Amino acid sequence: MNIIKSTGTFSFYTLISRISGYLRDILIAIFLGSGPIADAFFVAFRIPNTFRRLFGEGSFNAAFVPSYSKELVKGKKKSENFANNIFNLLTIFLFALVLLVELFMPFFVSLIAPGFKSNPEKFALAIQLTKITFPFILFVSLASFFSAILNSHNRFAAASAAPIILNIIMIGILVFGKVLGEKLVIYLSYGVSIAGFVQAIFLILFVKKFFKPKFKFKFNITKEVKLFFKKLLPSIFSSGVTQINILVGTIIASFQAGAVSILYYADRIYQINLAIAGIAIGTIILPKLSSYIQQNKQLEIDNIQNKSLELSILLSFPAMLALIIANEEIVSSLFGYGSFDKTTVRNSAKALLFFSLGLPAFSLIKIFSSFIFARDNTKIPFYFSTISVLSNILISVYYFKDLGFIIIPIATSISSWINSILLYIYLHKKNYFKLKKKLIIQIIRITVSTIIMGISLQNLLYYFDNQLSFENNYKFIYLIFLVILSIVIYFLVSLITKAFKLSDIKIKY
Repeated sequence: MNIIKSTGTFSFYTLISRISGYLRDILIAIFLGSGPIADAFFVAFRIPNTFRRLFGEGSFNAAFVPSYSKELVKGKKKSENFANNIFNLLTIFLFALVLLVELFMPFFVSLIAPGFKSNPEKFALAIQLTKITFPFILFVSLASFFSAILNSHNRFAAASAAPIILNIIMIGILVFGKVLGEKLVIYLSYGVSIAGFVQAIFLILFVKKFFKPKFKFKFNITKEVKLFFKKLLPSIFSSGVTQINILVGTIIASFQAGAVSILYYADRIYQINLAIAGIAIGTIILPKLSSYIQQNKQLEIDNIQNKSLELSILLSFPAMLALIIANEEIVSSLFGYGSFDKTTVRNSAKALLFFSLGLPAFSLIKIFSSFIFARDNTKIPFYFSTISVLSNILISVYYFKDLGFIIIPIATSISSWINSILLYIYLHKKNYFKLKKKLIIQIIRITVSTIIMGISLQNLLYYFDNQLSFENNYKFIYLIFLVILSIVIYFLVSLITKAFKLSDIKIKY
């Protein structure tokens, strides 16, 4: 397996997904802004979208891939029976969950957005919209199951491309925003659930080469199936700790008007890099790393772990510095149109600044967790994730009254660094992974390259200050130009400092 090539494929489709997601969000920002209607929609959208990230961005893979890989070794019949039992149990459980939540939706919304109860109209709208979007959870979870099978066979393209469907459908609805008027949020909510269904069908077409789902009420709960479900919940919690922390932030932010929307826009920006520097790499290395661990190939294990961490740092360090330096210009250029005013830009930029400080930690959690998941262990990351979430809640609740919404990204970043440090200490103690001299030298080279890129970006921002002002309707074009120029500068400097070598592209692990 070529990590860089596979990551490139995964990242290409993920980047298309994030760009189309940005187009979707800029249209939402134009038509909804950050008022009560936007808050209600983002709560309704956050739940299924968080569930998509929890299931789709490595957590389901973490439990499924090692177990399924073991069954593949035993033969096609064994692996098919295992996968089909999981498929049937998953479908029944998810259907029951969706039905239960739909019946008790007012109670459910009061849990995820307790602050809305002080505004009866916003609370009622949130209930209505969440009822419409919630079935998405059933479809997207099944889509994650199909993606995990594809990933187990080292097929990453279709799984990484599937989320684009949601963005295409929502953009299609938003194009008619003026015509739909007040009904826009209703149509958008229906679009979410429809997209989930289409996504599942799309992946079935690709997965049928390896597995054909057969739904039956009669299934065999083997010890392998029991073990999988025993690992699944800790896996979801530990792999999706960043998303859980953000969900916790949404709950707390619901007590401040407009805060849910502000955090949503900031979250969307740094998630682009997280998807590439953490999720893509963690997802890609898991099947091969699991295989090497089962075969006890220590040299290959060391190589793949060191290169994946190096690649994650190579991508996350410059992104963090760019967001620290240019957070306001980025938010303004991406969302500063229509109902998205200067105040909202400033508030979202502040949130983005503090989220960005945790960006390397968010990526490291994905990488370090994969090192442990590949050893068929989901409990340890679960324990550390619990500490992270509790830290996040304590910090957010304690300081929210004094600092308002801004404490949420601060707490998310702090708790993520705690999590990543705990994971590293565990890996080091167990001799699963240790920082080698070669990797430390590479990190120093990456840091030097990042600083040079940052200085260049700072000068470019000063030079293009007027073109990036809030009032300029073409600021987005200038931002794209600066992003491309900064990437080129970073790439060239990385080649000079040897933080990145062209020969790395051809190396297989």
